[in-house]
Amino acid sequence: MDGYGFWIAAGIMVAMVAVVLGQALRRGGAQAVAPAGAEDVAIYRDQLAEVDRDLARGTLPATEAQRLKVEISRRLLAADARSGERRAAGHSPLLAGLAVVALALAGAAWLYWRLGAPGYADLPLAARLAQIDADFAHRPSQAMDEAAAPRMDGVPQADPKLLELIAQLRQVVKQHPDDVKGLGFLARYEGALGNFDAAITAQRHLIAVKGTQATAEDQTTLAELMIFAAGGLVSPETEQVLIAALKLDPRNAPARYYSGLMFAQGGRPDRAFALWRPLLEESAPDAPWVQPIRDQIEAVAAAAGVRYQLPAVKGPSAGDMAAAAEMTPEERQQMIEGMVGGLEARLMAEGGPVEDWTRLIGALDVLGATERAQSAYDRARAAYAADPGALSALQAAARAAGLTP
Repeated sequence: MDGYGFWIAAGIMVAMVAVVLGQALRRGGAQAVAPAGAEDVAIYRDQLAEVDRDLARGTLPATEAQRLKVEISRRLLAADARSGERRAAGHSPLLAGLAVVALALAGAAWLYWRLGAPGYADLPLAARLAQIDADFAHRPSQAMDEAAAPRMDGVPQADPKLLELIAQLRQVVKQHPDDVKGLGFLARYEGALGNFDAAITAQRHLIAVKGTQATAEDQTTLAELMIFAAGGLVSPETEQVLIAALKLDPRNAPARYYSGLMFAQGGRPDRAFALWRPLLEESAPDAPWVQPIRDQIEAVAAAAGVRYQLPAVKGPSAGDMAAAAEMTPEERQQMIEGMVGGLEARLMAEGGPVEDWTRLIGALDVLGATERAQSAYDRARAAYAADPGALSALQAAARAAGLTP
């Protein structure tokens, strides 16, 4: 229905409602006012006629008839006066009721004019989603996002020796353009310096050199660099990189996070919530994507029409923190080693979720127990040999700990 059709239909319905309410008020006013006064007047007139008939028949003395007629006439005049007052007052409720109806209709029209969308056609949910998806498909390109993003001219606080090493690395990669390790290091350090164009170029070339051996992590690294270069926006080109990463590993956590971010930016909070909620609930508390999700997921859920309560962060209690603060460094180190040792013993004996294995590998690396960390990784890799997503998480933890994946 177009805008004019809506107003015509609304006007007809308003008029019909006003007529019905007006008739109801008029009938109610008439029924409430007329009966009492009119009935009294009729009764007294009948009584006067009855007195005249009794006088004519001789059953009532003249003096008594005169007295009765005076009394009845007095009451008749009083009743007639009351009836006239009620008829005059009877117009007041009707007019007041009509005034209330008119004010209600005028208020409804004013409210719709201020808050509604007069002149617009109907826009059901399916049409709105289709329009959002169409706008999403035609969002700005990577080049446009990069042009609009604030630029980073490097990191002034960078160590001059590090800058010199990076300059040497650039020369090495220039001489050996297909060196996978060199390309990986170059992409990482260029990105850290804010040189995203150079970092993206190096990472793209690394993926091309690897060919079919390129991993989901390689793709998500490229996607992340492109997002940073675009000022945090996920462009259509970045979306294709994320799709490639998820094809290689559907459980890749960074790709799932950035895909959810893309949908949140594109006006589809329902899809963003569907990606973020399971990722948040299955991730370790210290995973880098957990805090960004926690900061946004409640607003995303509300926009999607979902009632969602953010789960509490798992961690030590206030008592544990206070007790740890009173320990000596040696006691604190023993406590940490005991906790890590308990986790290690449980996982080695009973196994456990992949998040516990990655946490154990990281903790053993912090303690300097490299051999134990490698043993934990080998055990976990054997346990999750048939789960590509778990293997991906384990490999990432092993690389972060400097182990051999």
